[in-house]
Amino acid sequence: MRDAELICVNCPKGCRVIVHLKDDKIVGIEGYSCKEGLSYAEQEITRPMRILTSTVRIDGAVNRVLPVITESDIPLDIWHEAMSEIKRLRVTTPVEINDIIVSDFMGTGVNLIASRSMR
Repeated sequence: MRDAELICVNCPKGCRVIVHLKDDKIVGIEGYSCKEGLSYAEQEITRPMRILTSTVRIDGAVNRVLPVITESDIPLDIWHEAMSEIKRLRVTTPVEINDIIVSDFMGTGVNLIASRSMR
């Protein structure tokens, strides 16, 4: 049996959460003070998720790249593949903030959107 220690980032409390694992399966969680902390710990151990921010090439703008962001978390374990996909993207002006650049990005159900307008 082994333990994994996490600091919950769902609220300002920053609870120190201990996840007890046996054969890489969760057998117990302690230290959280709310349901969100419990969910965070379970997710962080089973398949960590993060919001991805990057840039894509843009044609017709003063700047050469457009900042983009996923609308919500995507699995951390696909980030290398996701960045390779982003590197292949190219958009053309005009682009408005929150325009969808790629819908259902990487099959995650999450859109990749523009985080800045460019004309």
